Amino acid sequence: MSGTSPFRLSSVTLEEHSFGRRTREIEHERDIALYDLLESNNFRPAGSDGGPYRLVLGVEENRLIFDVRLADGKTHGKLMLSLTPFRRIVKDYLIVCESYFAAIGGSHTKAQIEAIDMGRRGLHDEGAELLRQRLKGKIEVDFDTARRLFTLICVLHLKA
Repeated sequence: MSGTSPFRLSSVTLEEHSFGRRTREIEHERDIALYDLLESNNFRPAGSDGGPYRLVLGVEENRLIFDVRLADGKTHGKLMLSLTPFRRIVKDYLIVCESYFAAIGGSHTKAQIEAIDMGRRGLHDEGAELLRQRLKGKIEVDFDTARRLFTLICVLHLKA
């Protein structure tokens, strides 16, 4: 568990102005990602002496904003990443998520639902790897942390 490491997130907040219209299913995915992220994560900004950290994630003008603060609220640093490299994978992931949610609420067979879910997980993994690559040299995160952060990026991407 990451609770004892100084290189962990103790709080994650999504910028309110970034929120768009979301379905109940997307809200649920966001809540699970936030819960799991705070339960276990590895978050190590380059050159940092340690945290824990408070992260405020937002979107401004086609940029993903990582506003990293220390536990006491003092600013640690701000990282901006272009959303352009994420566009295709986020779009594909959200389309597959819609299909998955429709399938579990519809009359699809178990095999059909599992096939859609495998595709969804594959895209999720791809998005997590892309995030790790984009953060390389700036913020070190493990794969599970990257997956959960990617979920939150998808939620932010739904901005109206």
